[in-house]
Amino acid sequence: MTVIPEPPSATRAVPLAHLASGGRWRTEAMRSLPQPLLLWFTAGQGRITVAGVTRGYGVHNAVFIPAGTMHGFEMSRQVRGTALFIARDLALPLPEAPQHLRVRETRPQQELTALIDAVQREIASDDPVAGRALHHQLGLLSVWIARRIATEAKGTDPSRRDAARRLAARYTVLVERDLTMGRDVADYAAALGVTPTHLTRACRAACGRTAHELLQDRLLFEARCLLSDTALPVKDIAGRLGFGSAAYFTRAFHFRTGQTPSAFRRESVGAMRHQRP
Repeated sequence: MTVIPEPPSATRAVPLAHLASGGRWRTEAMRSLPQPLLLWFTAGQGRITVAGVTRGYGVHNAVFIPAGTMHGFEMSRQVRGTALFIARDLALPLPEAPQHLRVRETRPQQELTALIDAVQREIASDDPVAGRALHHQLGLLSVWIARRIATEAKGTDPSRRDAARRLAARYTVLVERDLTMGRDVADYAAALGVTPTHLTRACRAACGRTAHELLQDRLLFEARCLLSDTALPVKDIAGRLGFGSAAYFTRAFHFRTGQTPSAFRRESVGAMRHQRP
């Protein structure tokens, strides 16, 4: 369960470079969003982890991430593209599972770029029927995604999604559900009917990180957001994230970041003030 303040529910398109303006942790740390997200990479490359599975991404990769799905991706200075946050209250036939689409042909690349441009124009428009037009453009986008999934599925074997990836994906779903309950890897492993060692082995095979590292990274993202985006006292943040005490939370945060929560908050607030015109 996400505990940070929710982002705007309306559809919005954001340049990828802007997502990391508050620090690379804004994109790289594990998080989930309450609305569907489409990432369209037009330059650069890196790695993206979605539902506990890590893959490389490059130019002309489209990644669809359903609402509530844990994810994070590397964001170097060379990476360019658009993040399209889709309003969660729209009745669109979007995929229920994450999709990583590698668009190698020129025509579908142009089609997707044109659709995103059209969505951006309607978002910015003050025309009385812009809302209707936006809904229809998003409907066309959902058609593009469905057709692309069908195209890339031709000739592939569904069984290639191996047991390790399936287990890692199930683990991330439970982490999202029970994030604030103070559970550890052993608790999640028991819920999944496996040993902690087996769960850790599966996560390492799927994304190169242990189950503990995924869990801590997810908690760290929430902690950073609460510290930088709210005025909640550190002890309240510790409680909301399931830590037994503020002291334990401070030690864990310092171990992962090299900073105390208070020092991170001061630095983050100072950086935001510096960025304001």
